[in-house]
Amino acid sequence: MQTLFDIGGKTVLITGGVHGLGRMIAEGMLRAGAKVYVTSRKADAAQAAEQELRQLGDCVAIAADLATPAAGVALANQIKEREPKLHALINNAGKTWGAPLEQFPDKAWDPVFAVNVQGPFTLVRELLPALQAAGTQDDPARVINIGSLAGNVVERIGAFSYSASKAAIHHLSRVLAAELAERHITVNVVVPGYFPTQMTAHIRKDDAEANKLLARIPMARLGHEDDIAGLCIFLCSRAGRYLTGSELYVDGGMSGCR
Repeated sequence: MQTLFDIGGKTVLITGGVHGLGRMIAEGMLRAGAKVYVTSRKADAAQAAEQELRQLGDCVAIAADLATPAAGVALANQIKEREPKLHALINNAGKTWGAPLEQFPDKAWDPVFAVNVQGPFTLVRELLPALQAAGTQDDPARVINIGSLAGNVVERIGAFSYSASKAAIHHLSRVLAAELAERHITVNVVVPGYFPTQMTAHIRKDDAEANKLLARIPMARLGHEDDIAGLCIFLCSRAGRYLTGSELYVDGGMSGCR
């Protein structure tokens, strides 16, 4: 029981791990003893994050703009050159686009789906050798795709392509889970609700809007860092080894209590 949630010594890649939810997950993983790779679109942000996160553990930050399949292939090659085994891939990097329906442009679709759906698929495909090398029947390798509440329930946030892309990654994860189970790789989706990130900054700055949001959350608060980091640690530990094809909601009851 003392080692049930232990992830010490595991190697984890978290895309978009420099800011927001990815940063929360990265800090939790490092504190739990994992070696963590994080990515950022910007080289200076990656360098700064590495210096900060290395105070918590073994962390390497890589500049990678995952807007194209070629960038995903390049990132995977860097990881495979450095690590013979990858115990967990956490596809957190995401892109959104918001506008009223009448002004929502056609150009808002391809780049959002490229990052939120095709990017995770490309990384899974390219990192299969490292994931398979790490996975066993008793301790599979893990793929965790970060979904969104907006991909499951109707959130009127004016992010039409984002909501559709998150619904897509939820289903793609189930398809990949079925495909990879026999290779000792699990695939699950973590579905966050509202957390104090850049995506919710405009709400949190407006007291009236913030109170309206809290009134919609049964637990009456935003998510904390430990809420999402703890769930990812659970999935990567022995405690989570028998879950695959699942969607795990960390949203304070917004989906389950409706």
